[in-house]
Amino acid sequence: MFRTRKNEELKVIIVLPAYNAEKTIRQTVKDTPMQYVDEIILVDDFSSDHTVELANELGLTVRQHYKNQGYGANQKTCYNIALEHGADIVIMLHPDYQYDPSLINYYIEFIGNGYFDVMLGSRIRSRKEALACGMPAYKYFFNRMLSIFENIVSGLNLSEWHTGMRAYRREVLESINYMRNSDDFVFDSQVLFQIVAKEWKIGELPVPVRYFDEASSINFIRSMKYGIGTVLTAMKYLFNRKSLL
Repeated sequence: MFRTRKNEELKVIIVLPAYNAEKTIRQTVKDTPMQYVDEIILVDDFSSDHTVELANELGLTVRQHYKNQGYGANQKTCYNIALEHGADIVIMLHPDYQYDPSLINYYIEFIGNGYFDVMLGSRIRSRKEALACGMPAYKYFFNRMLSIFENIVSGLNLSEWHTGMRAYRREVLESINYMRNSDDFVFDSQVLFQIVAKEWKIGELPVPVRYFDEASSINFIRSMKYGIGTVLTAMKYLFNRKSLL
């Protein structure tokens, strides 16, 4: 439970959209500042490893998909359960330990104390750091090009639109029709453009880049598909915002 400066108590729930994440869940949970967090919900998208067994061992709230439905579908389940469980702040975190969960308290404080409605964890502090920490060069290039394009279309100036560490005020998720979005990776871009269309306040904080063998990563073909979907989503926002909502 997070207590705001106005002495209000807010329920904080972390959601982990998981797929074959058994090698990284334990460290992700270990580094989470649980004094701020009421519940961690893991939704497993039909993993072939021991993700579910380990999540249960760690005392997480676990839900399973009984067939692989996709990254976007996983997040839909995550958010539905978090809202049903009464979350005031929902934090979506990839459970692959690519993002540092020990920084979560800062994201909670910015939302809980009313500075922003949405917080994003940005991996792009410098090209040198991103590449030195293992981000593939083509991923860095596409991330930058897409983010610049999305900033031009939206009028924002975010350093990264494609992060797997995001925090939302409850009312934000309730205001957008995320269930209409794709079940694939472009879900993330669709959600952000829905949020921009609703004029919610978006902030961001840097998070160190961590690429390693166990961290999840989509391949070049899936990255291209995601990029095309993101461009189409941006154009839909530009020409017909209502269709996103």
